[in-house]
Amino acid sequence: MLEVDRLRKSYGGRVVLSDLSLSVASHRCLALIGASGSGKSTLLRCINLLETVDDGTVRLEGRDITDPRVRPDEVRARVGIVFQAFNLFPHMSVLDNVTLAPRRVHGVPRPAAEEQALAMLDRVGLASRARARPDELSGGQQQRVAIARALVTNPVLMLFDEVTSALDPELVGEVLSLLAELKADGTTMVVATHEMGFARQVADEVAFLADGTVAEQGPPEQLFTDPVDPRTQRFLRRIIEAGRL
Repeated sequence: MLEVDRLRKSYGGRVVLSDLSLSVASHRCLALIGASGSGKSTLLRCINLLETVDDGTVRLEGRDITDPRVRPDEVRARVGIVFQAFNLFPHMSVLDNVTLAPRRVHGVPRPAAEEQALAMLDRVGLASRARARPDELSGGQQQRVAIARALVTNPVLMLFDEVTSALDPELVGEVLSLLAELKADGTTMVVATHEMGFARQVADEVAFLADGTVAEQGPPEQLFTDPVDPRTQRFLRRIIEAGRL
């Protein structure tokens, strides 16, 4: 489904991604872990073409989407992304937030867009709040609306960028449970996360990012119990000492 080959990205003189390569098969979940600043968010933004890569390629279903001739909007219609911040329009209802892209970008008539949106809101457990405004919802509910908004266009790949970081601890579980449900349904996902329990229990593969590249990638049980790279070993030692694993 996704192949990233020797990706490079710098901001000024600061190298963020350096010859980074990874791949994700269809219907699989890859968790990205690593310290803050290791490049997880930048990688997701490059995959979604929100950043221009300096070198390397990103292929989606075999197509080089980093080719300058590719239209980013066409890619983003097939690659959904959910950020730490919910980014919901506060003056619009939940239903209008979820139907905005189908109606304005894809030209779906309002009745059909609302039918699709209500089905997706039902999937994330929020059909009853369709007419509410975002500020009437909890943080966990707002994040679930953001996920529904990304899923309503039926993307072939979903990217999640630390989607629980802005939530109170008691709300983290409901969002992680939804991600686990999406994975069980066969959604192809790349999830940047600090939630080591989710990475270990739900992901099919885990990639540890350090120094702008993938230091180590493998099945969760192998990576968490028998890491090979010294950088992975140091990171996991700190995680264990902090009681997060």
